[in-house]
Amino acid sequence: MLLKKIFETSDLDGLRRYLAGFPDREELRQRLYASFVEHATYTDVAGWNAAVRLCEALAIVGWGEHEPQEAIRGVYFNGNPETYFVNRHGRPRFFDAVWSRRKEGFAIDYDLSFDHGTAEAPLSEPLRRGGGVGVPQNMPLCSQRNWIAKNPIRIVRGLANCYASSRPVAESIGEVLMPALNSNMHPELYGSAINAIVINVSFSFYDNDHCKTNYIIADESLKLTQKDFYPKLLELFPADVIEQQGYYLRNRFALGPFRKDTGTVRVNIVLEKEFSDLSVAEQKRLLSTYLLQAVERVQKRLQPKVSYDFPLMISDFKTLLSWWCCQK
Repeated sequence: MLLKKIFETSDLDGLRRYLAGFPDREELRQRLYASFVEHATYTDVAGWNAAVRLCEALAIVGWGEHEPQEAIRGVYFNGNPETYFVNRHGRPRFFDAVWSRRKEGFAIDYDLSFDHGTAEAPLSEPLRRGGGVGVPQNMPLCSQRNWIAKNPIRIVRGLANCYASSRPVAESIGEVLMPALNSNMHPELYGSAINAIVINVSFSFYDNDHCKTNYIIADESLKLTQKDFYPKLLELFPADVIEQQGYYLRNRFALGPFRKDTGTVRVNIVLEKEFSDLSVAEQKRLLSTYLLQAVERVQKRLQPKVSYDFPLMISDFKTLLSWWCCQK
């Protein structure tokens, strides 16, 4: 009866009301977690959606002694849906699947899907399932609508390309800065209105004559939009020079809309070639300034609209950026 009611209750408010009726929270939690473990190695869409709903229920009642998981529907490199569980540090757990689009619906592509083990017994290396394609089902793939407390700042790269002089900085973002943010921010103190501030950093690069991008940073006071960039660039350089050098005019920062349903806002930062001419230490210092400015722009836009402790979150972010700048 418990699970049937949970799977039938589609809205989160209704789910909260139903779960609030159980006086023994620990017993409820253990029943939910046991069912989640059963569904975490899902084999079809229905199994994944059930695991998502159980994650939503556990986010409401609390995971207790168990490691909190968040169930995410994303997009794989080939454009197909990907589903996976992550903990608050962004580490994958249980099973992640890439889905194949069929006439009959979505089916798991086992050749692109991996087991990661559990919090109690994580695998040192992901284990690929292998074995072709699963049974398709014609229903949507859900994604968790209430998120676990985790570091809200996610710094990603627009492209893998960059000048060689910026490679140590780019690699340090993923290998040093992001793990430090995931481990040392205090998301449980900030509030639940913000799930993720995704900062997409794009470096200039020149791989060869046919693969190159050198950003020219626009004067922010001009308030240029996408349609304005190339005409304005032609005022600065001849067309043949633009083509030869791979010039693209862009604003330093581009702030996207806030998605209240996912608690997510995206910010793009672009870096010109001159950035890569600096020393690694200067690149890290300057990029830290841009990252902080990106988050402060989000604060300026959202603080009047959402209940969230931006000052505390930004204070923690500043501390960790300063630490990162000192790392070799």
